[in-house]
Amino acid sequence: MTDEFRGAGSHRPGGPAGQKAALSAGEFAGIGIEFAATILVFTFAGVWLDNRLGSTPWFVLVGVFVGAAAGFYSMYRRVTAAQRRDEERRKAERQR
Repeated sequence: MTDEFRGAGSHRPGGPAGQKAALSAGEFAGIGIEFAATILVFTFAGVWLDNRLGSTPWFVLVGVFVGAAAGFYSMYRRVTAAQRRDEERRKAERQR
């Protein structure tokens, strides 16, 4: 199996590095679901407000854009936190 299929820094599929790569893959798989769910929640909130107030397309549009912005912000936070953890792990491995 080549390194591109095992994840960055893994040497054996069953070893500790392989387990860390699998956890990272699972963490990042949830980012897309979280992004879509955020947009959907804000869109449905916009539909509800539009039906309640009779202002048909406006709150749906606002909900889509606010949901996308919130999804991108959440994605940015999670990716930068993962990069920070990876950098700290690499520094610790270099010091050994």
